[in-house]
Amino acid sequence: MRLYSETFGSLNNESQPTLVFLHGLLGSGQDWCHVVNTLSSRHPCITIDLPGHGKSQMVQAIDFAHVNQLILQTLLHRNIEQYVLIGYSMGARLAMYHAASIHPNAVPHPGEKSACKKTPQLMGVVIEGGHFGLLQIECATRLANDQKWAQRFTDESLSLVLPVWYQQAVFSSLNHDQRQSLVLKRSGNLGSGVARMLLATSLAKQPQLLQIMEALVLPTIYVCGERDKKFKRLVEGTQLQYQVIASAGHNVHVEQPYAFSMAINNFVKQIGINHG
Repeated sequence: MRLYSETFGSLNNESQPTLVFLHGLLGSGQDWCHVVNTLSSRHPCITIDLPGHGKSQMVQAIDFAHVNQLILQTLLHRNIEQYVLIGYSMGARLAMYHAASIHPNAVPHPGEKSACKKTPQLMGVVIEGGHFGLLQIECATRLANDQKWAQRFTDESLSLVLPVWYQQAVFSSLNHDQRQSLVLKRSGNLGSGVARMLLATSLAKQPQLLQIMEALVLPTIYVCGERDKKFKRLVEGTQLQYQVIASAGHNVHVEQPYAFSMAINNFVKQIGINHG
């Protein structure tokens, strides 16, 4: 099985790796439209609708390993040879899991299938507002919280749940109009599909990925907004390369799409220098 994906620019551009975009919870590949419009004239791009979202709404996710296989199968279907994986929030966590599970220097996670010979080559990872993993003592509380939200997404109208969802601390940089816009934009989701994906990729079930990411011999950059204090503090305590985007909160690629696009463009140029 593969996920719904859309291509932009020429995928036959052998001089440039394909940029593959993974959205966050409640989003879809369309969330990347402004970034893709800026980058696709120079770089081939693919946006993927993750399970329970967009046009992959009816695909049911099981766990991280299952979603990872779906992403890989989608890349194989598109005949991708080299790619840079770019993920936001939930998509960033999946991007890190993907890098950790297929890279030669990584220790495979239990239940993860080994990469086959046809596996395309991952050239780099862009992490936007992604969490590296919780301490074991924090997992039970987080899982209970995610289960509460999953129940609400399943049982209640999204028009009632989303205004409360976007009042969470991680979205504190949003103003009233931005919140209202997101509520309208996300209300077309299927609540039960979002709930399944939330539980399948709960942060409580995610392995600790920071040490693996720091150890990978793979170009990686973490992008966060200057107003996203939680994730800014998170990355400042790591050995990863990172870039802080001015006048942005948690959702940098929507709040500052041009600055985010230029950060990716410069990162891909850096990869070209390192691998040329």
